Amino acid sequence: MIVASTADEIRKQVREWRVSGLTVALVPTMGALHEGHLSLVRTASKVADKVVVSIFVNPTQFGPNEDFDRYPRTFDADLQQLSNLQCDAIYAPTASQMYKPGFQTSVELAQLPQHLCGLGRPVHFGGVALVVSKLFIACEPDFAVFGEKDFQQVRVIEQMVSDLDFAVKIVRSPTVREPDGLALSSRNRYLSQEQRAAAPVLYETLVSMAKSIEAGASDPKALIEHGIKLISAKGMEVEYLSIVDPIDLEDVELVTGPVRILVAARLGATRLIDNIAA
Repeated sequence: MIVASTADEIRKQVREWRVSGLTVALVPTMGALHEGHLSLVRTASKVADKVVVSIFVNPTQFGPNEDFDRYPRTFDADLQQLSNLQCDAIYAPTASQMYKPGFQTSVELAQLPQHLCGLGRPVHFGGVALVVSKLFIACEPDFAVFGEKDFQQVRVIEQMVSDLDFAVKIVRSPTVREPDGLALSSRNRYLSQEQRAAAPVLYETLVSMAKSIEAGASDPKALIEHGIKLISAKGMEVEYLSIVDPIDLEDVELVTGPVRILVAARLGATRLIDNIAA
């Protein structure tokens, strides 16, 4: 594997591959890799000849009271895991390389961040859009693979790519789960043993709501009220539980077609998110 730390280095390598007629897929990550990330790399290797994995804990997507400083950083272990897969290059810039002194550019979306996680994390999706834009410019990928666990993030990136005419195809990859249904996340390592035992209630609740919709339930308010009770009974503080249109992420007033059910909740100091289609 090639390890590049600057935009010039990774761009030079990608352009050499292109001269040979090879396609490139990018998997953006913040490191602390787990099986969910590795599944994205496997997907990337199926859609392109060469795979680049970026590892960068992006400061612009963290608010002042969030977990940027304690976010897990396991670079050596990440390299070891990637060495067992088809990963051809790693792009691992420093914060000072990504955001040089005097940096003043932003990338903002008007509507999609005004829902769900964006309400409680007002700077988050602007930071995501900015860093992903810079990754696309540096790595010049044909494809970029994102996990559906962060569904709002996927929609933000898809909209940004469409709006700004990036020459990259976004590939969605399904959420990877533990045997008990908990969505894999780098933040799961924060959970105590007792909290870990309670956490699967998020997925259980989403599945229950989806089954109710499949059986004909159409009142979002009643479904959400019942779901919040199930989650709260496990000692979790629900930030939101929403049934939304899967394109514009607006809350639906009546379930009449495909929807997405999304949840964010805190278990102690740890914030967990999940979603499923219904």
